[in-house]
Amino acid sequence: MMSKWNNSAEWQALVEGVSCPICLRGYPLNIIKELEVSWLTMFEKQATMRGYVCLVSKRHVVELHDFTDAEAQAFMRDMRNVSQAVCAATTCKKMNIEIHGNTLPHLHVHFFPRYAGDQFEGGAIEPKKAIQPAYKDGEFEQIKQAIINVLEQ
Repeated sequence: MMSKWNNSAEWQALVEGVSCPICLRGYPLNIIKELEVSWLTMFEKQATMRGYVCLVSKRHVVELHDFTDAEAQAFMRDMRNVSQAVCAATTCKKMNIEIHGNTLPHLHVHFFPRYAGDQFEGGAIEPKKAIQPAYKDGEFEQIKQAIINVLEQ
C-alpha cells in the first residue's frame, strides 16, 4: 500500500486540515463522550482489543507540540482520564497508548488495554493480524457504558 506521504499535495491538504475528514465533518465518528479538548470514540467492529478507544483532538493539530501549553495540559488530562476509565472498566493488566497519525494527521491517541492471554500477548498489537473478535455478544455496550460512567464521576 502506497503512503499518502508520496503525494505531497494530498498530504499537505491533510496536514493543513483542508481535506481532513474529521475537520470536514466537524467531528469524528462514533463519539461516546466529549471531554475538555477532545472527543472519545469507540468502535465495536474495528476493535482488536476489548475496551479499545481512540481520543481525538477537537482542534486540528498534527503533533502534540502544535498545541498551546494550556491545550497540551488539557489534552494530557483527557488522556489520563481516559486511561484511568478504560482500566477501571476493563480491569486490564496494562494499557498501551499509541500516537501515530501516519495516515490521518489529525492528532488522535489509541488506547489498547492488554490482558493476560490476549491474542498479542508478549508483543506489539498488529490489528491486521487479529484472529478473534474483540467482544462477546453484548460486551461492547457494557464496557462502553462502564467507561462513560467512570468519566462522569
